[in-house]
Amino acid sequence: MSDLVLANATLVLPGETVMGSIRVQGGRIADIALGAGVPAGAIDCGGDMLCPGLIELHTDNLERHIQPRPGVDWPHASAIVAHDAELASVGITTVFDAMRVGSIPSGKSRYDPYARQLASELLDLRARAALRISHFLHLRAEVCSETLTEEMAAFGPEDRVGIVSLMDHTPGQRQFRDVSKLKAYVMGKNNMTEAEFIEHVATLQELRARHGDAHERVAVAEAGRYGAILASHDDTTADHVATSAAHGIRLAEFPTTREAAQACHDHGIAVMMGAPNLIRGGSHSGNVAARDLAEADLLDIVSSDYVPAALLMAAVMLGDLWGDMARGIATVTRAPADAVGLADRGRLEVGARADLIRVTRLEGAPVVRGTWVQGLRVG
Repeated sequence: MSDLVLANATLVLPGETVMGSIRVQGGRIADIALGAGVPAGAIDCGGDMLCPGLIELHTDNLERHIQPRPGVDWPHASAIVAHDAELASVGITTVFDAMRVGSIPSGKSRYDPYARQLASELLDLRARAALRISHFLHLRAEVCSETLTEEMAAFGPEDRVGIVSLMDHTPGQRQFRDVSKLKAYVMGKNNMTEAEFIEHVATLQELRARHGDAHERVAVAEAGRYGAILASHDDTTADHVATSAAHGIRLAEFPTTREAAQACHDHGIAVMMGAPNLIRGGSHSGNVAARDLAEADLLDIVSSDYVPAALLMAAVMLGDLWGDMARGIATVTRAPADAVGLADRGRLEVGARADLIRVTRLEGAPVVRGTWVQGLRVG
């Protein structure tokens, strides 16, 4: 296979942007040259940005494809392939697919296990080279549940579990300190009556009291068995963060207050916020705004959360906000790679994986014009 050369591009390097070209050989970046020249046979990028492929640590997008409407279970192979293609089209070249473990298989609050079956189907498609981008698993360990222990026991080191996050959606704390926000969300989504919502809250609070501490210990131990990093979720207070630090957590997903974000930085824990929060100008749950944390230098990583196309858009917004596009792009490339120990990607450096995206801006909005994974065009 001949070398791939992308030339006359604005290269988003670690710490700076410069005009130059990149030569790819054997799926790796073989050379980086400065200047606007276009060698024979090269792709002329016309000044477009050339960035590392985006790295997504937390997305619910696969679940959206699996269940496109409430009660609709879409054929899984088709859903996984469509999800994979969508991510490639918006510049995401590495994804940690979020799957919930920990279920409540009885009562009005019922939801059933699904992660082991879905993970097996995804990993089978990956083994058969049916997917375009690099997939890892992110197990969202719901401590307020009945079945967390047995669900986590079904996974092992061979399953590419890269992240285990400690989730606690008990009403009245963390993401849903304001129970009225939870009430509007749950009653609207699940068509509950007020009496059913009151019963739902009581069920979750009882489960947390009965299983929560033991489930938290299980999740921490299982992450170690898999070789995965630990993440916290919705830290709200400095005490929450101190507990996270004691567990060895390296990544804080969506802290809900500035106090928690500051405490994370004090403990050396990377702070990740949702791109929709940044783009919409605030949290839909009434929690701290991502922009406020960015302006306070308390934001390290961005996740698309539930809108894949938001990832690049948010990174460019941060680049504009900080007056430093390399720093903005790093929140979706180098910083997430570092947080999960992926030393082979997330930056334009000789020897790194040639996961690349070409980006232009149309009326300020970033548009992906090409996606390459290990030097092969996939979008």
